[in-house]
Formats: sequence, C-alpha cells, structure tokens
Amino acid sequence: MTGKSIAKLCALSLSLLVLWSAPSYAQTSTITTPTQQKLDSQTVLKQLKQSRVIYVGETHDNEADHRAQLEIIRSLYQQNPKLAIGMEMFQRPFQSGLDSYLAGAATDSMLREFTEFDKRWGFPWEFYFPIIDFAKENQLPVVALNTPSEVTRKVARQGLAGLTKEEKRYIPPIAEIRTEPDRYRDRLRKIFDGFHSGKGNNRGFDRFFEAQVLWDETMADAIAQFLKKNPDRQMIVLVGQGHLVYGDGIPSRVARRIPQIKQSTILLNPPAEFLKDKEIADFFWKTR
Repeated sequence: MTGKSIAKLCALSLSLLVLWSAPSYAQTSTITTPTQQKLDSQTVLKQLKQSRVIYVGETHDNEADHRAQLEIIRSLYQQNPKLAIGMEMFQRPFQSGLDSYLAGAATDSMLREFTEFDKRWGFPWEFYFPIIDFAKENQLPVVALNTPSEVTRKVARQGLAGLTKEEKRYIPPIAEIRTEPDRYRDRLRKIFDGFHSGKGNNRGFDRFFEAQVLWDETMADAIAQFLKKNPDRQMIVLVGQGHLVYGDGIPSRVARRIPQIKQSTILLNPPAEFLKDKEIADFFWKTR
C-alpha cells in the first residue's frame, strides 16, 4: 500500500495534527472479496448474519458511502431486528442526547445541538441523520463511540500521562490502552513524517500515536461494554476506514475484550489499490 493511499485512508488521523435528508434512491452495488471474488448482496448478508460486529468503513465526506450504510443497515435489520448501531460521529459524553431523541423526547434539531455535532464532527448532518431516524423508527439503540475531542487533542499534545481524573472518565483505564501492534505504528509513522516533511521528532510522534490508539481503544471499549450488556444484540459500527484496515485499530481491541468474537469488516468505495490487498478487510462494497 502506497504512502499516498495510507494518507488518504487515514485522513481523519491528520486532524490530530492540526487540531439526507439526501434523496433516497437505489444504488447499484458491487461487492467483492480481497481475492477479487464477486458476491451478490444476499450471499454477503447471509455471511454477515454470523458476525456479532460488522464494521462499515466510510470516507467521511463521501455521500455515496452514507447511502450505502443505510442500505446495509436496512438489509441487516430485515434479517435480524436485534440490531444496534455504533457511531464514531458522536462522542461518549453525549449518549443521553441520542437516547432522548430515540425515545421521542427531543427533536432532530435538539439532538444536533445537544451533541454539538457540527462543532465536534463537522461533516454534513444530512449524511447521518437518515441513519439515526431509521434507528428511531425501528427502536434500535445507537451508541456514541468516540472520545471527547478535548481529551484526544490533549493527548496529542501532552500524552496519556497528562490526563486528569475527570478527563479519564470517558476513556478505558490507562492500563487497557495498548500502543500496538508495530505494523500499525509503522503505518501511522509514515503519515506523521509525511505531514511534517520528515522533520517530525520521536516524542511528537509518540504522542500522536497515543492519541490515535486512545481513539481506537475508546471506541472498542464502548462497543465491548454494549455487547456484554446486550448479549442478544448484533452491532453495526460506522467509522472511518483508517480505524479498521488490517484489524489493527478497533477490531483487534474489541477481540481482546471479547475473545472469540466473530467480526466482519466492509470498506465502502475504497481506492483501487486497496482491492488487491488480501488482509485489509473482508469485503469491498462499491457503489460508484
């Protein structure tokens, strides 16, 4: 995988350094495996039914990805109504706002304001609201997965050691935050060095990597906590692709918390060069 591709895939990670109602219409989807095998959607959905967690990796500013997410969620719900949706787009302190909206106690504008969506996420609300509305209509839980942005930024500047007790409230215990594996570190080092034109120092990178891993560990912790409390639920997780590729970000950290858990990863509309990588994901779902 080229450095350019890595940078595109993990674009969201770079933010650490610089810190529908869209019309509904049918999309033609092509689904393949990393071995270039073409599959029909029903075959894939049947396979996904066996997974406790299904990750759907997006490019945040790609509207087609979000239409595909809703399509996948609808299909998964039809075969298993005991579905939950985990979303990177909402930060853990604002779970009560999601719960209020899903319970009918708040409007969509109240939800958007309460969760500080525009400030904390920044990508179009219209990309994500149809998914939340579908969850409300069908009484599906939506889980806020993300780390508070204040905490992520502080770790990027000062490292995990600089966090206060209050700042640790919405993250896993420090002992559970593991800066591994080495191949993940190496990929992110290329991004870091590219951003700094090769002039970044080791201390700066260590903090950057701690912030990225904190992001992954926090979301993995939220997923694992929900699944342990709701053993009858299957979860679909909507996150950026950089948190999923090769399983190094979130999936491996969920597996550490729930051994033997069955998980599957879908990348939406990935760059062409990823399609030849046999380890990067389980399925490629292309709609363009």
